[in-house]
Amino acid sequence: MEDSSSGLPADLLRQVSRSFYLTLRVLPAAIRQQMGLAYLLARTADTIADTQVVPAAQRLQALQALRERILGHSSTPLHLNELARHQGLQAEWRLLQRIEESLALLEQFPSQDRQCIREVLALITSGQELDLNRFVEASRDRIVALNTDDELDDYTYRVAGCVGEFWTKMCRANLFHSAPVDDDFLLANGVRFGKGLQLVNILRDLPRDLRQGRCYLPGDRLWAIGLTPFDLLEPANGPRLRPLYDAYLTQAEEHLTAGWLYTNALPRWHARVRLACAWPLLIGIKTLEKLRAGNALAPELHIKVTRAEVRSIVARTLLFQFWPPAWGRLFPRSGGRK
Repeated sequence: MEDSSSGLPADLLRQVSRSFYLTLRVLPAAIRQQMGLAYLLARTADTIADTQVVPAAQRLQALQALRERILGHSSTPLHLNELARHQGLQAEWRLLQRIEESLALLEQFPSQDRQCIREVLALITSGQELDLNRFVEASRDRIVALNTDDELDDYTYRVAGCVGEFWTKMCRANLFHSAPVDDDFLLANGVRFGKGLQLVNILRDLPRDLRQGRCYLPGDRLWAIGLTPFDLLEPANGPRLRPLYDAYLTQAEEHLTAGWLYTNALPRWHARVRLACAWPLLIGIKTLEKLRAGNALAPELHIKVTRAEVRSIVARTLLFQFWPPAWGRLFPRSGGRK
């Protein structure tokens, strides 16, 4: 339903955000609308970037126009009908059709919140533009890979790590501005939190991305073990890739562990925010567990945490949130830390 206080289209959020909508619902009202709108605008940009039947140059132009509107540098209305008509999902069609509604909502927030939203979306859209330019000629027959771990780290920061910074700043300003917390610790681990979630997505989606000509595993790391990006189309090469793939699984796990430390560094009385952080972390860890089994290159293998598993995670966090020893054991790598 629509939120009567701000007009935030909750129906649209529910349709396009899937698991994030669960997180959004539990957030305190003081930040729920800001987070929701930032997600809608980021999801709009992502939909533009992913509409592969439209030429990359046209998508880049639309992304740049959207960023100019978000940053307040332009007032020219956006016309995304051409992109909208190529959407396979009605929710994404509606997302593009309602872009002016989302942009109008941005102007309703206080200047500090509006600036934070603009900053994070500028970074996210820069990552999407970088991706479009990098893979402009990519296809199944011409797979393009990132070059180095530094490029991978930069990409995960732009599209997700910066969200951890945004989340921290919004919570600090609107929920616990005077609480005695370590801001540097929260900002650093918030970035790792976001990077970890994005790295999980990259590792889970590897077979699908390869068949679209995109390889987020750095080429220099592949070449060091005698593989090329094109070799990853062949499931039989899964065992040869496994040691490197497992190293990235471990990296993702370490980032998520930093996210768990972040969650537990938040003021204990802000239980809603702690829950909103814990759910994607625990879902991410469960996904990593599934990715450690099977062939990482099998195109038919679609790893997904089930609805029942998500319900179990939600139930256990709700039950244990005020019982520190049990809460600490929810995260496998935490060793029971509070």
